[in-house]
Amino acid sequence: MITVREIAGEAELEACRALRRAVFIEEQNVPEDEEWDGLDAAARHWLVLDGARPVATMRLRILGETGKIERVCVLAAHRGAGHGAVLMRTALDALGAMPGVTEAKLGAQLHAIPFYEALGFAAYGGEFMDGGMPHRHMRRSIP
Repeated sequence: MITVREIAGEAELEACRALRRAVFIEEQNVPEDEEWDGLDAAARHWLVLDGARPVATMRLRILGETGKIERVCVLAAHRGAGHGAVLMRTALDALGAMPGVTEAKLGAQLHAIPFYEALGFAAYGGEFMDGGMPHRHMRRSIP
C-alpha cells in the first residue's frame, strides 16, 4: 500500500535524508556539501511509503508569496509508478491551503522538465548548474 505523509520527528527526517543520500549523493554524484545545505530545519518534508518502506521524498520552503519545492527524489526501483506526481500534487495542495502563497517554483534537472510541465510548470531563464547537473528554473501559479 502506498501512503504519503508529512514527516513528524527526527526519525522520519532521517528517512528523508537516507533517500536523498541514495538518489542524489550515491546515484547522481551530488557533492555532500551541496546536498546538506542547512535548510532542512526551515522546510516541511514529506515521505512516500510503499508499505513501511520509504521510497520518495521532497521538501517545501515558503519564501514570501512563493513555495519552493526542493529535493524531490524517488528511489530508482520505484520510478515510473507515480510517486513523484503524488509528491508534487501534495506540495501544490499544501501551497494552495496557505494564505498569500501565489506561486510555486523549483529547479528541475533537464530530463525532468516534461514531468513538471505535465503538472502545469513552465521553464524560464537559462540553464544553470546545481549539484554538477544542468537545471532550469520552473514555476506555476497557485490558484
